[in-house]
Amino acid sequence: MVRALAVGAMAFVLSVVAGYPLVGFLRRRGLGKEISSDGPASHLAKAGTPTMGGILSFSLVLPITLAANVVDRLSILLPLGTIVAAGLLGLADDLRTIIGRARTGLNKRLKVLLLTALGLTAALVLYFTLDIQDVRIPWAGQFDLGLAYIPLAVLIVVFTTTAVAITDGLDGLAGGTTALAFLAYGIIALLQDQTYLATFSFTVVGATAGFLWYNTYPAQVFMGDTGALALGSALAVVALMTGHWLLLPIIGIVFVLEGLSDIIQIGYFRLTGGRRIFKMSPLHHHFELLGWSEPQVVMRFWLLGVVGSLLGVALAAQV
Repeated sequence: MVRALAVGAMAFVLSVVAGYPLVGFLRRRGLGKEISSDGPASHLAKAGTPTMGGILSFSLVLPITLAANVVDRLSILLPLGTIVAAGLLGLADDLRTIIGRARTGLNKRLKVLLLTALGLTAALVLYFTLDIQDVRIPWAGQFDLGLAYIPLAVLIVVFTTTAVAITDGLDGLAGGTTALAFLAYGIIALLQDQTYLATFSFTVVGATAGFLWYNTYPAQVFMGDTGALALGSALAVVALMTGHWLLLPIIGIVFVLEGLSDIIQIGYFRLTGGRRIFKMSPLHHHFELLGWSEPQVVMRFWLLGVVGSLLGVALAAQV
């Protein structure tokens, strides 16, 4: 446990140190985000803020994990490979949101297809290589799902990744809530004596916390899909490796609410010919238009994430 925490602390320090030159590089290269006019008008002032800052997370998790957490525990290559692959996918997608650049990035269907392929790869490795095909239910025990595990794992990876990407809309929101979720699963992994998985989770927590140094309001850099896809997919894989993926909607309660608000808004709009339930979706924009300041929305969603994480760890301890 001490080693896992120490590696997480080291990741934080390195992330803070590396963040300063990264933000400067992105700014000098003119890699500023173009803000959509579909969002709140107050966000238009953020146009030009450097994006793709999420590269700080996975680019640090990779060398730290290879140096401190791979020997004799090759299974950690699965979440590591996932965070890198999804991060590169997000990097390609972020290029289409840069001010003044041709919008030649990934379309939504292609992105979903590639995320599905990533999820299927992870599911097959979990099932056939790591022999993980179970679900753990508090107070009930552990149950083998057989081949049904594979499609379920794919859906979990795709939905979690998408929900985290939807959450990434305010300064510090996605970074803070994903750090809390990884912290919770790191503790769960420690309870299971999966110290290697806990070390990986705390490495992500440290690297993401370092990124938040530059991403909290007013953000000097945005996470972008580079970070959101990387963190969301890796979170899903970590949850699957603990067997406690049923707790994801609790530990990731903010992601669930954000994703559902988008689905409900779009569905209701189409069914009613233009009516809306929320002032704007996803949910964080709704509260902004109700009069909450951006820091208020983020802090209150963080607090909701804290409660979800605490409850999730408590439930995991009951198996």
